Amino acid sequence: MVKQKLKIVDESNPIPKYLQISAWLKELIQTGRYKADEQLPSEVELSKMCGVNRNTLRQAIGELTAAGLLRKEKGTGTFVSSPSSNGLRHKLERISSFTDMLGQSGIKAKTSVISKSIENADDYVAGNLFLGSSKKVVVIRRVRAGNGTPYIYEESYLPSNKFEGILDLDLTGSMYDLMSKHFNVELARSKQTISAVNLAPEIAKILNVPVNSAAIFAEYITYDEKSMPIELLHSYYRGDKYALEIELGRYHAKPNGVSIKAE
Repeated sequence: MVKQKLKIVDESNPIPKYLQISAWLKELIQTGRYKADEQLPSEVELSKMCGVNRNTLRQAIGELTAAGLLRKEKGTGTFVSSPSSNGLRHKLERISSFTDMLGQSGIKAKTSVISKSIENADDYVAGNLFLGSSKKVVVIRRVRAGNGTPYIYEESYLPSNKFEGILDLDLTGSMYDLMSKHFNVELARSKQTISAVNLAPEIAKILNVPVNSAAIFAEYITYDEKSMPIELLHSYYRGDKYALEIELGRYHAKPNGVSIKAE
């Protein structure tokens, strides 16, 4: 039994208590204190450790459960998730990289560059990137893996005049980090379109799944602070290993009860 309250929650910190606790628990997982499939202390024990009520503790656990780091087993307790069996959950709430997401999940990321070149963009790519008369575009094709499992095949299209010299850099890390730090680009917003697809033979082979396997296709158009498109990204996510999570705002009905609005 825990007899002494640990200094986990700082009462003077404006960050909500449950987020402070979830950050502490995440640190325990990422540093290997609790490994995949290991059980956490009970909610009663954890709430005493943190000096909070069980509702606050449950909020913290719920945060990490939604992120895929923890799983709750009815009648047993809370366990650290095994990424290989539960797959990845990607929250579509802000611009984030695969590298960042895997780091939060405690998975070792690896990116392999399949090809990189400067090509003539087709009309679709040129139109979305506002290339005008200049049809030159940087094309980078990569596969993103975690703990040896391929999760995503992606094709990134960048205006060549904006990212001159990028092909000479290390492209195995976060492209967003590279754009921000090396090219001083501020990633302001991203437009995302998501659909279900069956994988063509060449992509299925890259992702090590059968031809026509179910997958999630996502198109991202990322804009800088001046609303100029700076990347068109096509990503193919393995349907058996990946889930996209979208949080919506509150429902509002107009007085006539016809229209709805999310905030």
